[in-house]
Amino acid sequence: MNIQKDALVTIHVAMYDLQGNLLEETDPAGVTYLHGHGDIFERIEKALEGKKKGESIDVTLEPEEAFGEFDPDAIYMVPVEKLGDPELVVAGLVFDGVPGLVNDGRSYRVTDVAQGQAVLDANHPLAGWTLRFVVKVLDVEPAPDEEAVGSDEVVVPGFLGFADKIIDEVD
Repeated sequence: MNIQKDALVTIHVAMYDLQGNLLEETDPAGVTYLHGHGDIFERIEKALEGKKKGESIDVTLEPEEAFGEFDPDAIYMVPVEKLGDPELVVAGLVFDGVPGLVNDGRSYRVTDVAQGQAVLDANHPLAGWTLRFVVKVLDVEPAPDEEAVGSDEVVVPGFLGFADKIIDEVD
């Protein structure tokens, strides 16, 4: 079966930077997603269209096609005590907003803590990066029933989807 809309597709994905460094990859068994529903990056989904089990693609995405351009205005310096117990505020913590500002709906990750200040950054950790994805099709099959088509139960790794779809991001 060729990959088409509503097919259940199992893929193995490796993501590289432009220097060829492996940044992340799926488990060797791959991940399964419902094709044609925007659960993975659009260019990767389009490149997979028509492929079948055993075929591979190699796609390079510019920042605007992946995790967006880096936005320097999405970074704030905040006194640590405004975020809670200074002993507990460490890099990697995520906050739903910046204290003292109207919540804009973005999550802010602590990227650094020094001299009583915390750096809060709403950029995705890979914002501004051009990324290369090597994708191998492990399996293609019809969706088991019509209920699966269009459901939100299919979960793919954050590094395959849009930044605004990522719920839990770890640096």
